[in-house]
Amino acid sequence: MESGSNVVRRLLNEPGLLLMPCCYDAISARLIERAGFALTFMSGFGVSATRLGLPDTGLISYGEMVEQGRNICAAVKIPVIGDGDTGYGNAMNVKRTVQGFFAAGFSGIMIEDQLAPKRCGHTRGKQVVSRHEAVSRIQAAVDARREIGNDLIIIARTDARETQGLDEALWRMQAFEDCGADVLFLEAPRSEEEMHRFCSDLKGVKMANMVEQGKTPFVPPGELEKMGYKIAAYPLTLLNASIHAMQKALLDLKQDGRSEGLLDFEELQKIVGFDDYYAEEEKYGSFDDEAK
Repeated sequence: MESGSNVVRRLLNEPGLLLMPCCYDAISARLIERAGFALTFMSGFGVSATRLGLPDTGLISYGEMVEQGRNICAAVKIPVIGDGDTGYGNAMNVKRTVQGFFAAGFSGIMIEDQLAPKRCGHTRGKQVVSRHEAVSRIQAAVDARREIGNDLIIIARTDARETQGLDEALWRMQAFEDCGADVLFLEAPRSEEEMHRFCSDLKGVKMANMVEQGKTPFVPPGELEKMGYKIAAYPLTLLNASIHAMQKALLDLKQDGRSEGLLDFEELQKIVGFDDYYAEEEKYGSFDDEAK
């Protein structure tokens, strides 16, 4: 069976833009898979919000992220890339984070250059570490991959555009690529011109981050592909949609004692896996029938 990381590498070599909706738990990942998407990404923002009810400001721990990721990876067959944040410490912590994410079933990991505690890339208060520390994190991730003996996908992210300008961010992107990062992620460019420059100045595989009402222009997939992006991540779309739907359902319930627009109960059972469970139950139940 082809490994998830090999699947991602194959997808990266195929023509066209990869759309990557982001998940935050097992059911959101399964819905992405059922909708026909080829891969997904576990959003740190989404996991912090749904697991802790807290903002993406570095409050969630390495252990909590790994545990959530293990459940997500076990629920789907498509590759899952994990948000490794800052690597949770120095270069040695980064290596342990990469090892832990691989053991949990992830096909890739993203490491960024923010100063801990990190923040969502489209919120205020971000700071980045020095060039040396930023590069050492990515080098440690690449080294950990080699030591594991796997071809784990490494996404290198910089948030330096916010604090030190576009030129510094592009320098870091090039340095990360030189270290061996597979995908380059310049967070929160402020204009389409900056997005074009990122794609034209660097040769590596580029990822766009499409946050609704975020700092980066929300560009249609066709335009992103023309710019030179290979992956378009949608980190908050499902979380936003789910919260909006739950708020409406609760309001309807409060006003009328019932909620409109819900799934049929049979469809809900199917999505969470009752049909598969019943098939397995019937298979093993036949042995009981033969023994009677």
